[in-house]
Amino acid sequence: MQQAEFDGNGSLIRWTETPGTLPARVYVHGLGAASTVYNAHIAARPELAGRRTLFVDLPGHGISDRPADFAYTLEGHADALAAALDEAKVTQAELVAHSMGGSVAIVLAHRRPDLVSRLVLLEANLDPNPPIGAGSSGISRYTEDEYVDNGGHARVLRDISPTWAATMRLADPRALHRTATHLVRGTNPTMRRLLEALTADRVYLQGELSGELHGREALEAAGVRVVTIPGAGHNIMFDHPDALVAEVAETTR
Repeated sequence: MQQAEFDGNGSLIRWTETPGTLPARVYVHGLGAASTVYNAHIAARPELAGRRTLFVDLPGHGISDRPADFAYTLEGHADALAAALDEAKVTQAELVAHSMGGSVAIVLAHRRPDLVSRLVLLEANLDPNPPIGAGSSGISRYTEDEYVDNGGHARVLRDISPTWAATMRLADPRALHRTATHLVRGTNPTMRRLLEALTADRVYLQGELSGELHGREALEAAGVRVVTIPGAGHNIMFDHPDALVAEVAETTR
């Protein structure tokens, strides 16, 4: 386990890693998740062997600290991730980032292009105000007090999948609510516009079961390779790991 201070008050973002060749490959989880749980089985595949690999837990999640006075904005998460990569002496990394973690990775690539050479985005949130569901939009419908102190967190845990609930129980409820609220609010410019403007190699993976990706043509015109993963929903790493491994390995060919 490695760690780096991220907020000026001694709070630590933590990650685990395996040694290997460069550029490093960095896995970034989604809202209420944890990097090793969602990605270790992908990184362990022989097609991806031999690269230095980091599994980072964002603030408020997994093994990282959860300061009560941290805002948990997308920009704050991106800066914390940058602190981890700087401490690890990682540059020009390949980020494999899921959902909310994909949004953080986009912001990081915009703010610190020296840290990112490639983005593999698994259904990253690109737009503010997503449809109401069990994720960020559902959590953000509660006030922070309702979510943290008056049963909101327990209701969300009851209503989501057992896999997601297992890792969400490890996350701090206040951090979850603030992160979800800022994810729904989005960035300015939006994550979609930031992604379109990046010069790093970019691939966006969309699960077939999640429906068509809005704005696909504009993303492709901006140089983003968009791939539909057959038979997969939002959790592509569980629904179709072979396809994910093939797309991540594309950079080594």
